[in-house]
Amino acid sequence: MRHEFSGKMGHMTDSSGPASFGRVDPDGTVYVVTGESERAVGQVPDVTSDEALAFFVRRFESLELEVTFLEQRLGSGAVSPDDARHTIKNLRKKVTEANAVGDLTSLHGRLEALSPKLAEASEARKAERARQHEATREAKEAMVAEAEALADSNDWRGGVNRFRQLLDEWKVLPRIDRATDDALWHRFSSARTTYTRRRKAQFAEQSARWGEVKAIKEAIIEEARSLADSTEWGPTSGAFRDLMARWKAAGSAARDADDKLWAEFRGLQDQFFSARTAAQSAQDEEFSGNLAAKEALLADAEATIVPVADAVAARTAFRTFLEQYHALGKVPRDAIRGLDNRVRALEQAVKKAEDDEWKRTDPEARQRAEETVAMLSTEIDKLAVKVERAIARGDQQAARKAQESIATYASWLDQAKTTLADFTR
Repeated sequence: MRHEFSGKMGHMTDSSGPASFGRVDPDGTVYVVTGESERAVGQVPDVTSDEALAFFVRRFESLELEVTFLEQRLGSGAVSPDDARHTIKNLRKKVTEANAVGDLTSLHGRLEALSPKLAEASEARKAERARQHEATREAKEAMVAEAEALADSNDWRGGVNRFRQLLDEWKVLPRIDRATDDALWHRFSSARTTYTRRRKAQFAEQSARWGEVKAIKEAIIEEARSLADSTEWGPTSGAFRDLMARWKAAGSAARDADDKLWAEFRGLQDQFFSARTAAQSAQDEEFSGNLAAKEALLADAEATIVPVADAVAARTAFRTFLEQYHALGKVPRDAIRGLDNRVRALEQAVKKAEDDEWKRTDPEARQRAEETVAMLSTEIDKLAVKVERAIARGDQQAARKAQESIATYASWLDQAKTTLADFTR
């Protein structure tokens, strides 16, 4: 056990705690012992020695707590090496000059022991800063590369938003060494300036083009307005188709203006085509009645004219049918082809009958048929004489050839007689 005393009569401490490093004189003066010396730290009159000593022990414990707290913060990295170095310097002075009772030498030793840890922390902080510096440099280089790519792009809507985001991200990042940071910022800023100038130029050009398109479409609308009340359904429908083609070819104006122009143009189109639809609906009702009448008339003609027995009567009946048929008026468009095919088939049946009758009664054709029959008969008679003569002189080969010729001419004669028979029916 450590015993401390003074040449003067005073209270002696008898413990191993902080109080063991102090003593109190009878007059209440308190001393702290450091090594082989002691110094007065204060006086607390009118209290017991233990109370006076405890007062200055509490001061020591407060200092000790500060040292302990610094050790913990430095060990956990919660304090920067520079801040820790500054705190150590202040604590050294406070411990040296402390009006407190306790193991001040031990506190000095603990503060000195922090130097190696402080060096390690400094190196670790330096390495961390280098890592962060490199990471920041890489991040800024990536942002510069993206900015330069955007500067050459035509993404006018997304690009401006992305540049805004990149700028916000850039501001959050810490600065690196001045030369590198300034160089990267110059590239980033130049890319943004280039993009902004190109974007403004593009919008200026686009605005001019929008003005031209607007003027074209306004002219088209004026033409459409002059056509909206037309009742010439066919030509006007074609004119509106041409206007629509010109409208599409003109391109787009500014969105708000384009939407307004389109609504006006579409309204004029709807006005015309609605009127046309109404008129065609009324017309279709009339045409449907015409269709029913024409179909009935055609069915009757088909039943009475075909098959054709008398070509002359059939032609007369067909002419009467056509007069009645055309007098009935127009039919729906989708029925025209079918009706025309049936009328054409009926006309062809009558024409075929007329052609057949002409062939049958044609005098010149009959004469040609008679002459053909007579000629073939004469040739056959001549060949028969040749056969008789060849047999008489014993020329079998000549007789055989003449008989073969007779057979050929006989088949031709049968055909000629059939043709001639057609003219006698």
